Amino acid sequence: MNNQRPRESVWDYPRPPRVEPIGLRLQVVHDDRLLADAAGGFRVLETSHPPCYYLPPDSVDWSRLEPSSTRTFCEFKGHACYWSLRTADGLIDDVCWCYDQPTASHRAIAGHVSFYAGKVDACFVAGERVKAQSGSFYGGWITAEIEGPFKGGPGTRGW
Repeated sequence: MNNQRPRESVWDYPRPPRVEPIGLRLQVVHDDRLLADAAGGFRVLETSHPPCYYLPPDSVDWSRLEPSSTRTFCEFKGHACYWSLRTADGLIDDVCWCYDQPTASHRAIAGHVSFYAGKVDACFVAGERVKAQSGSFYGGWITAEIEGPFKGGPGTRGW
């Protein structure tokens, strides 16, 4: 795929993180079926992290998701809740999360859903299949123009 987007270093991203709208098609696929398909959404950019993409709630196939008891807290975004994916083989825990009532600085992502690319079969940005950020905690999506090293990745000592 010929990627026309400019190169971005995650070390140029801000801290605290910034929310920005994105008009690219965002897709999440599992078991050869679309789990989410959006004409755009938001991405959150934070120093040392690949972007996390947040899709509008009406773009998600909620019939395949079950609420999880998992809750986390981010000092910048607030409290998050999670959903697990029901498949023919069982339950995949905590495949996506959402901030229903984020902090004022992140209010744009309220109700929007972000997926762990490593817990589903594939995620796409404008048709490009993303790579998942390493580790089980961070949910960044790595596309061709994003440069690291990334928090949570190999050689990051202690992250």
